[in-house]
Amino acid sequence: MNRLLKFAALNSVLMLASTTAFASQLEQSSRANISTHTELQSIDRFNTQNMQVADIKRVVAKTVAAQLSAKQANWLNRLDSANKLSFAELDLPTASAQLSVQASEQTRQLKGLSSDGQNVYQLRLADDAMLSQWENGQVPLVAFAPRGEDTQWIHVEAFDANGELHLLDAQQMPTRPVLVVELDKQLVHREGVEVMRKVFNQGRERIASGGFQSSSEFGVQQAAPISTSVISRIRLNDDKEPWISGAAEVYAVVNGVSPTRDEPALDVVDLPYLDHDGQDYTPNQILIHWERYRWQAADVLLMEHDDNTNYQELASTFLNIVTQVMRLIPDPNVQGYAIIPQLTNELIKAMPSHWFTNDDDYVDVFYTLFENRQYNNLMGASNNAKMTLSPLTIEPR
Repeated sequence: MNRLLKFAALNSVLMLASTTAFASQLEQSSRANISTHTELQSIDRFNTQNMQVADIKRVVAKTVAAQLSAKQANWLNRLDSANKLSFAELDLPTASAQLSVQASEQTRQLKGLSSDGQNVYQLRLADDAMLSQWENGQVPLVAFAPRGEDTQWIHVEAFDANGELHLLDAQQMPTRPVLVVELDKQLVHREGVEVMRKVFNQGRERIASGGFQSSSEFGVQQAAPISTSVISRIRLNDDKEPWISGAAEVYAVVNGVSPTRDEPALDVVDLPYLDHDGQDYTPNQILIHWERYRWQAADVLLMEHDDNTNYQELASTFLNIVTQVMRLIPDPNVQGYAIIPQLTNELIKAMPSHWFTNDDDYVDVFYTLFENRQYNNLMGASNNAKMTLSPLTIEPR
């Protein structure tokens, strides 16, 4: 207990100390060999232009690992059915708890989310099979997903209770228990999708201005039936996630052209159930509202959430790209719905060159879907997603 009190006291002093020199050191290094205490007192001084979520998670992971000796029995008892713990359940010492709050706030800023809300971090047991190992006395390591493109990861850094660094194989599940410091994907994904919808809705409002329908009236007639297409079944061959990243969080971007003007129309649809590859899902979820798209045609782009996406910038980038492409087409009606794949291809081409590495991963794309068409076991263009899409007309009350 004395050791823990000393640790907490030391952290408190360091959090209040002058940090100018340490901050400069952090900005100029890879952060791989910086002491925990330097990182603790300098997290709010990162150069935000160079910082990624992985940098914050490294600090948090080392801090959490320092509490393993004192807290692991309590954490083991508090695991939920998914073997996860919110940071509120970790019962961290004051200085470490303050750090986790600060890390959450900084991460929210990086991801373009509201500054308010619950802590975005959680602790997850990397694999369910590790639970018995932990219960039998094997002390876990604390790991985090590294920087860079996940397909190129070789090692995953993990800390033990003594602060020693271990390098784990990025592609093979570890043979000892590992706790992963990660974003609460469901929370972040849900908030991020709402941010994207807000940006897209603002784009629709701009499109609808100047004598056209207002956004509240856009394509909706209360007395008329509503034509939609519903996901009856969907499956992924590869969810693009290594073991350290856990379950996927997939969403769809529906891309087409406004029925009222020569402007793009974008929607985002959350697919929160689509979290593992090699499994069929039957959500009966509405994917496309056809009154929003000219020619009754649209493309669907599937994306998977990763850590470094700023949802505000992502949605704005999508909207700006398709808007610029539309402006280069003299008369869209001449080409008709053939222009829609052109818009989608520009979005796909922009991904590796315009955004951070390990941003939202491209999963697959479905080109030129039509209204009132039944698609059974339709494969995406990249042969990664398979979907059955069924027409559904919703009658007004």
